[in-house]
Amino acid sequence: MELVHLLRAVTVEFGLRQQEFAARNGMHLTDVRALICLLDADRAGEPASAGLLGARLGVNSAGTTAVIDRLERLGHVVRVRDPQDRRRVLLRVSPAAVELGRAFFGPLIDGLLDAVGTFSAPERDTIRRFLTAAQSVFTAQ
Repeated sequence: MELVHLLRAVTVEFGLRQQEFAARNGMHLTDVRALICLLDADRAGEPASAGLLGARLGVNSAGTTAVIDRLERLGHVVRVRDPQDRRRVLLRVSPAAVELGRAFFGPLIDGLLDAVGTFSAPERDTIRRFLTAAQSVFTAQ
């Protein structure tokens, strides 16, 4: 149970940092989650449509549109035509939003990378297996 409690403590702290970031930048917590979803999709090479975003956020069509509109007004998201299908609109996180996130979360990420650097490759593999299993448990719900 100690690992479960530690994982919960980390997620609570991370959630608090997300809340702080949202408040500082005039966003809702859902907006921050949306940016994370869009960045994850980009990293995975997935085309990020409004439908994908809504499904990942668990938000209906009207709610998804409201999130996208807010993020677009703030300059954090741009809508672009899909080069493969010009009828479809894709979402991209703006470079300014990436920099804003990096300025806030960068020191935390650097701290985590420093901490991970103290573990051996087999230990990092064990951590990866645990976090992957934990993610699977939560996404299966």
